[in-house]
Amino acid sequence: MSRTVTDAAQAASELSERFSRARRAVFFGGAGVSTASGIPDFRSADGLYHQHFRYPPETMLGHDFFVSHTAEFYDFYRERMICLAARPNQAHLKLAELEREGHLAAVVTQNIDGLHQMAGSREVHELHGSVHRNVCRGCGAVYPAEWVLAHGGVPRCEKCGGLVKPDVVLYGEQLDERVLLASVRAIREADLLVIGGTSLVVYPAAGLVSYFGGDEVVVVNRDPTPADATADLVCACDIAAAFDF
Repeated sequence: MSRTVTDAAQAASELSERFSRARRAVFFGGAGVSTASGIPDFRSADGLYHQHFRYPPETMLGHDFFVSHTAEFYDFYRERMICLAARPNQAHLKLAELEREGHLAAVVTQNIDGLHQMAGSREVHELHGSVHRNVCRGCGAVYPAEWVLAHGGVPRCEKCGGLVKPDVVLYGEQLDERVLLASVRAIREADLLVIGGTSLVVYPAAGLVSYFGGDEVVVVNRDPTPADATADLVCACDIAAAFDF
């Protein structure tokens, strides 16, 4: 039966203990990991899906919208999806430290902001891609996010003139098979799975936690998730504060 703690200091103590005895811990995270870095999540009261735009965000982040309204897609993408001023928070930094110490084997993230790598994490599986890679659909040339921000309208490749598309998984697109398989392998081989900052409602990514067969599952999320009922520990508190140990 799961146990719930709401005090961040207690959550930090519990997490520290579990990571200290883990040999191959894996962290599975979502948008809530980056909110303390100033990047809004999607489904909370202050999230992206509760803001008003000409089209619903779910529509503007879809493959069909990218094809049919490319200029409007890029207006939204530049304004809302690229946050280059954001910096890693305590959760990102502690996860990188745990990896260096040999307690964390991998991070599996639904985020596209690159903050785990900026914090120093090396084994990061980006299920939904990254804003830091933007790929020409003609010749495959790769451009950084800074280049996309500097080029207004629809960005075109400097080498072949082809359309440049963010290397992010839009609604209606398949996850990268190599990233998916690597994520499944990491979760399957883990002895501790910590699920943090995610509502676990976006599939197929959320379904990956079902591959875990290790010793303990811990959920660190402000709001309830479908995994709470079967988790060994639920930390219902701020995730950055919970990783302050």
